[in-house]
Parts: sequence; C-alpha cells; structure tokens
Amino acid sequence: MANGRRLELDAMRGLMLVWIALAHLPTAASAWVNQPFGFVSAAEGFIFLSALFTGRIYFRMAEADGYRAMTFKLWGRTLRLYGYHVLLLAFAFLVAVPIAARGNRPGLHNLLDFYFNAGAKQAITEAALLIYRPPLLDILPMYIIFLSLTTVVLPQARKIGWKPILGVSFAFWFLAQFGFRETEHNFMMRYIPTNIPLNEMGPFDLWAWQFVWFVGVWLGVRWAEDDLPIEAWAKRAVAPAALVFVGCLVLRRAIDYGFEMNSASFMIDKWHLGLFRLLDFAAVAVLLARWQKVMKPITIRPFVLLGQSSLQVFCVHLLFCFAGLTLLGNASMLTATQQVMLLSLTFTALLITAKLFSQSEAKNERQRKKPIASQTLPAENLKLISQTLKR
Repeated sequence: MANGRRLELDAMRGLMLVWIALAHLPTAASAWVNQPFGFVSAAEGFIFLSALFTGRIYFRMAEADGYRAMTFKLWGRTLRLYGYHVLLLAFAFLVAVPIAARGNRPGLHNLLDFYFNAGAKQAITEAALLIYRPPLLDILPMYIIFLSLTTVVLPQARKIGWKPILGVSFAFWFLAQFGFRETEHNFMMRYIPTNIPLNEMGPFDLWAWQFVWFVGVWLGVRWAEDDLPIEAWAKRAVAPAALVFVGCLVLRRAIDYGFEMNSASFMIDKWHLGLFRLLDFAAVAVLLARWQKVMKPITIRPFVLLGQSSLQVFCVHLLFCFAGLTLLGNASMLTATQQVMLLSLTFTALLITAKLFSQSEAKNERQRKKPIASQTLPAENLKLISQTLKR
C-alpha cells in the first residue's frame, strides 16, 4: 500500500458512518441495512479503519517526535473523546431521562432502564467510569478504552515486536468465545463495590473486539513504515476469501428463512465477534483490497468529509437517534413524512459537522522527516566534494 493518505479509506469510513446512522435511526431503512453482506456490520469496519488510521498517524508521530511526545498526544486525543462521551451522557441524563420518565416513550425508556432501576447517583458515577454503557452510547467508551491501551501497546511493540502482542490479543479473542467476559465480570464484582448487570455494560464484548482493533493498529504501523503489501496478500488469498464470503452470504440468507444454528450460534454472534463474523470481515477486506476500483465510486467529497471527522459525526448522529426515539413515542413506526424529515435533518447535520471538523485528523498526520543522507545535493556541491576528495 502506498505511504500517502488514501481518500478511499476516508470515504469508506464515511460510508460506515452513514451505514451506522441508518441502522440506528428508527426508520424503515434500518431493516434494509442490517447486515446485507453476510455477517458483516458497519461496526467492524468503523473500529478497524479507526485503528488503522490510529496506528499509522501515531507511529509516524513517534518516529518524528519520539514515543514520549506520541504518548502525550494520544492521551490528549483519548481525553478529548472522553469529553465527547461526557457531553453525550449529560444530554442523555439531563434531556432524555426527563422525557423518558413520562412513560409514554418506551423506546427511549428502555435505553435508560438501568438509570431508572439503579438511581441517578450510581448510573452517573458508573457511566463516567465507563462501566455503565447504555445502548447507543457503548461504541465510544469501547473506542476510548482501546485508545488508552494503544498508548501502552505502541511503545511495547517497539521493544518486543508485534508477534507477542497479537498473540495475546488473539488469545483473549479466543477465550471470549467461551464465556471469558462473564467469568471476568463475576470475578470483578466480588472485589469492586458496584452492582451492575453484565448486559448494562454494553453489548460489545471488549475482550473479543480488541482483536480487530489491534490488528488494525498493527497494519496501520506497517502502512506508516511503507511495509504493507496488501495488494500482494489479497491476490494470494482472493480464492478462499471469495468462498468464505459466498458461504457466509448463503448461510445468512438461510437463517433469514428459518435455518437454526442451535449450539453453533456463537460462531455468528456479533457481540462476541464469532469466528464466522471474523472470517467474513477478513474475506470482505481481502476482496476490497484485491479490487480497489470498487471503492472509487464512493470516493466523493461528502463521504470523504464524513470519514475525516468520523468521531464528531458519530457523536452527532446519536443526538438524532434520541430525537427519533422521542418522536416515535408509543408508535411502532414513524410515519413516512416523519422518517423523511428525520433522515434529512440527520444527514444535513452530519454533513455540517463534517465540514466543520473534517481537517482535524488530516492536520494531525505528520510526514516522516527525510534523513539528511537521502536529500539531493546540488550538482555543483557534488562536483566540489569530488574535487576535494581527489586532493
């Protein structure tokens, strides 16, 4: 992969945000975008691409300014995202809770049921500590936790290499498939003075999803080192990737028509990132890398802008999700007019947000400094050096 910034990846991240927004908003579009390509959702793509850019940008920063400066910058970004999360929590608890408390908006009330059951003090405290992660407000805490871990992993990778890091990451993913999260939760509840059900800590199993993140960071580092022959890898793996993709697509449709996985259903579980989901995502990534021209049509300015300000756009879309649930009230579905209005307002706001923040990440990207030996000397200087050496 070329070392320069790839607008296709920015656009792909922007497309993932549109996909996420359509899936979250209470409109008819939600059913159409629910995993149309087998067992792949926008969440995998969003987390992976975010990790890819994180690895690339902050490794280049470490090479240019040192690992201490890089760690400081990365912690700054983490704290800034935590600030976004606190603002979203403030909106949920100060605006959404009073509306949900009226009892005539069950969709909104269900999102915040732990707040009503446990009380404001416990809910606010544990949400601030990233323990309580309400639905819709769960991806950003996961992102924050992964970023904070990256401040440790990047310097360690320099010392011990990536193989042991990725090995440990894969081991935790493997354990997560067999209930490690539940075991860890039960163990921790014995020693931490809190009492929160596991389902209120967000549906995403962080022990599993961290694997996608750290693979993305590793590939981002290799990209920054100009050592990522992704096209060559994809060319060799295209046949098995195509078989996996088609197989998962067929299985997904069979399940839609009543086929049951029974005891093997954990292999397609989204929240624990089951094996079939992981393979399906890898297969889609290989196919896109092999035929990159497929991504050219999406490389349009709106998608690129959305991708370059992805986290701010993600936060803003959540506000409209709450607005949609408020508008929904007791109804099972919004009217057609309400759906059009909600979608129009949402994507207008997302584009305005993207326009305001799109350059923030691009400005953070640092070009690697050229060593003096690689700089081209003027011809007259070379001639003078040659004459001096002859003397």
